[in-house]
Amino acid sequence: MSGKALRDLNMLPGSERKNENSGKGGLTKPCVENSNENSEEWKRKNSSSLVSTPTNGGEIVKSEVEIANSEVEYIESENLNDLDDVDMSLKTLLDGLDSKDWVLVCEALNNVRRLSMFHKEAMLDMLENVIPLIVKSLKNPRSAVCKTAIMTSADIFSVYSDHIIDSLDPMLLQLLLKSSQDKRFVCEAAERALIAMTTWISPLTLLPKLQPYLKNRNPRIRAKASMCFCRSVPRLGVEGVKAFGIDKLIQIAAAQLSDQLPESREAARTLLLELQNVYEKSHEPVPTTVSEQPEMSSWEHFCHSKLSPLSAQAVLRVTNVAREGLVLGS
Repeated sequence: MSGKALRDLNMLPGSERKNENSGKGGLTKPCVENSNENSEEWKRKNSSSLVSTPTNGGEIVKSEVEIANSEVEYIESENLNDLDDVDMSLKTLLDGLDSKDWVLVCEALNNVRRLSMFHKEAMLDMLENVIPLIVKSLKNPRSAVCKTAIMTSADIFSVYSDHIIDSLDPMLLQLLLKSSQDKRFVCEAAERALIAMTTWISPLTLLPKLQPYLKNRNPRIRAKASMCFCRSVPRLGVEGVKAFGIDKLIQIAAAQLSDQLPESREAARTLLLELQNVYEKSHEPVPTTVSEQPEMSSWEHFCHSKLSPLSAQAVLRVTNVAREGLVLGS
């Protein structure tokens, strides 16, 4: 292009220069590519965002997580209402739980909760088929489905208690896993479900189910199982502890004292204090001389008779420190 032509072009208004350039195919291609790159970059940055992003036109662009939350409502147990058509809900329940549409799955899970609460007997016969589908939802990578399934598990524990003990194992494993993960709102829901489990299911039937997880390779699962175990033992009462075997319980607690995570160790300490209390209630020897302390010597003798020397020392250190703290605080 000649110098005169360049000068003429520079003197044109901006809009006209843009039109002039638009006729040159080679000059527009980088602009289109850059626009596509910017668009892809924007999508990538905002696809995982939890915050709505305003566009130039003032419209709100919602992320996938927000859309999920708007389509699924987490209903607390006390706010659940009965179904209008119970028979139809029962007929379509299994198909809904096994649906590929995750919103339908969540609706079906909430219907399981409603049917359990308001039509307990009608649901009882279906539990054998329903629980595997709840477990399937517990494994679902979509958080909305997983959390709704966790809430459903908690309600099933509170309604059916020991009736579901034969189907508990797969649910228990998933709840221990979910309570050990980093996603906070799922983790908290799973912990509440585990508390419901230890509250409503008989400890004599629940403790044997928990025992294998106390030796799980995953330290987080061991910790959550230890906490459940610790919550269940006091519900046994003195006679229940004797029936289960206090010697077995003290060996379990002693093993957890040296676990990797502090939650396991704290649960073990709490359990040992409970066992000491139960032992001393059921063994009340009469002192032969004023200088003797039969309660201490009896518990100490019991620990040494059931544990290795190192484990017995660790257990006695925990229970003696707790006793000394009580004496100083009184």
